[in-house]
Amino acid sequence: MPPPSEDTIFRRGDNQSISNQTKKEMPGLIGKKIGMTSVFSAEGKNIPCTVIEVGPCVVTQIKTVEKDGYAALQLGFEEQKEKHCTKPELGHFKAAGVTPKRHLAEFNGFTEEYALGDTIGVDIFTESDFVDIAGTSKGKGFQGVVKRHGFGGVGQTTHGQHNRLRAPGSIGACSYPAKVFKGMRMAGQMGNERVTVQNLQVIKVIPEHNLLMIKGSIPGSKGSIVLIEK
Repeated sequence: MPPPSEDTIFRRGDNQSISNQTKKEMPGLIGKKIGMTSVFSAEGKNIPCTVIEVGPCVVTQIKTVEKDGYAALQLGFEEQKEKHCTKPELGHFKAAGVTPKRHLAEFNGFTEEYALGDTIGVDIFTESDFVDIAGTSKGKGFQGVVKRHGFGGVGQTTHGQHNRLRAPGSIGACSYPAKVFKGMRMAGQMGNERVTVQNLQVIKVIPEHNLLMIKGSIPGSKGSIVLIEK
C-alpha cells in the first residue's frame, strides 16, 4: 500500500482529506468529536468544553530516517470491515498485524518507543496540557459577502449601495487595471475547509471511556474526525 504523506489523515469512503499545512514535531492521536458540554471549575466558573473520543489508536507503520527519510508513527483509528478495504490496504494492515482501520494519520515526536500493533491511548494527555486540534469545519454552502467576509450590509450600507444593502459593490476599476485583482473578497463557498485551533487547554481526561474534555470549541460537526497534537 502506498503510504500516505507524512502529515495526512485519510477517511476511507470519503473524497475529503485533512492535510497539515506545516510540519511539526508533535505527538498526538486521532479522535472523534462527540459534542459540547460545560463543567464548573473549583472557583465556581462555568467552563464550556468539547468532548472528544480519543483513540485508542494502533500503530500501523513505523517510519524511520534510514528508510523513509524521517521518523514518524502511522496510527489507525476505528475498526473497519475488510470488504470496505482495497487489497493494498488489506496487505498494509496484515503486514502490521492489525485489523483494518478506518482512519490513518502520522505523528512524530513521541518520547517512548512503540512497536507495530501497540495501542496508544488518551492517557498520553494530562490535565492542564495545551493542545492543537485540526479538523474540517462545517460547510456553509455558497454565501454572500456579508456572511462570508463581514461586510456592513443593512445599517452600514456597504459601499454606498442605495437599493441593494447586502451587495458587494464595486470590485475594480474600468480601463486601469482592467481586471479584478486576485484575492478580492467576493461571494463563494464558505466552510468545509481544514481549520487548526491552537493552545486549547485540556480540562479533564477520562481514560476509562477514552474521553478528553477540551476548553472551548473545535472545528467540525458532531462525529467528525479531528487530530489532537500536544
